[in-house]
Amino acid sequence: MPTPLEARLQPLEAVLQKAQIRYQSLSPMADTGLAHDHVWIHRDGGDWVARLPKQSQMNLGPADNLAYEAACYQRASQGGHVPRLHGLLEVSDALPRGGLLVDAISGQLAQLPQDLPRIAETLASLHRLPLPDQPAPLLAPADPWRAMREEVARQSEWLEQADLSAEVVARIRDELAALPTALADAERCLISFDTHPGNFLIDAEGRAVLVDLEKCRYGLPGIDLAHTSLYTSTTWDLNSQAVLSLDEVIGFYRRWQAAMGKSPSADTLVACRRATWLWSLTWCAKWRAQHLRAKDAQQRGEDWSAELTDATVIAHVRDRVEHYLSPPIIDHVQDELQRLRATL
Repeated sequence: MPTPLEARLQPLEAVLQKAQIRYQSLSPMADTGLAHDHVWIHRDGGDWVARLPKQSQMNLGPADNLAYEAACYQRASQGGHVPRLHGLLEVSDALPRGGLLVDAISGQLAQLPQDLPRIAETLASLHRLPLPDQPAPLLAPADPWRAMREEVARQSEWLEQADLSAEVVARIRDELAALPTALADAERCLISFDTHPGNFLIDAEGRAVLVDLEKCRYGLPGIDLAHTSLYTSTTWDLNSQAVLSLDEVIGFYRRWQAAMGKSPSADTLVACRRATWLWSLTWCAKWRAQHLRAKDAQQRGEDWSAELTDATVIAHVRDRVEHYLSPPIIDHVQDELQRLRATL
C-alpha cells in the first residue's frame, strides 16, 4: 500500500508537467514532520524542493495558507539564510492544498552545541530585516506580547481535554498565571516562530540555513531564541538531539546579541522563553487530544490527525509529548528559567 506521500507523486508530476516545469526526476524525501510532505526535484540549473502541505498550522484555508507560506519565504529569504521561493503550485483537485517550490539545500542537520553560533547568526539575519510598510498577509499584532499570551491561552483550553494528571494541569496553569501582562521593551521584528534545531541545515559554506517556514510573523525575537534552545526544542528532532548546559544557552544568546548589536532586556528574553515553553506544552496537550481523530476529508485548515503522517514519526511525537508533559521535565525547565534569569 503506498504511503500518503507516494500517493501524491503522480498528481505532483501531472501538475509540474502542466506548468511546463522541466525536471529530470522526483525523489520523495523522508516523512519527518506533521505539516508537510517534501519531494526533491532534480533539475538542470539547480534542484528544487516541492513543499506539499498536509495541513495549515495557521488554521487557514488551502489558498490562504499557500499565500501565507509564500510570504514567509519571500520575506525571510531577504536575510540570505533561507531558501528562495521559485513558485507556487496552485490549489487544485490534484493538489488540494497546493505546494511551494523552493531551493533544495544540500547540507547536514545542525548539531548542538557546536552549530549554535551559526544558528544565532542566521536568526540575527532574519531579525535585522526592516519592517515592511505592508506586513500582510503575515501576522503583525500591534502588541506582540499580548498576542503571544492570548495564543498560549487559547491553546491552554486543551489542557483539560488531554487526559493529563491534575498536578500537571495545575502546574502549567500556575506558570501561565505568572506571565507578565506587559513588557517594557517588546520591539517587533520578523520572526520564524518555529526555529527548533531540526529546521536548520548546515550547507557547504558553513551557513545555518533555516529551511522550514510557515508561521512567520512580526513578533518578539526572544521567541525564536527560546524555540531554538529550550529543552523542548533541542530534544524534539529524531536526528538532532542535545541537552544544553546553562553556559551553552547563555553563549547562544550572547552570540545573537553580538550579531544584532542591540538586545531586549534579560527580563524580556526570559519572559519570552517562559511563554514559548508554555506554548510548546499547551501544543502538546492539543496534539494529545486531537491526534487520534480521523483526518479532515475536506482538507481545510489545521489537522493533527495521525493518519496524515508516517507511523514512526507519530510514535516519536507521542513519546516527546508524554516526556515534555511529565513532572520531572517541567521541574527541569523551571529550574533552568530561574537560573537563566539570574545570569543572562
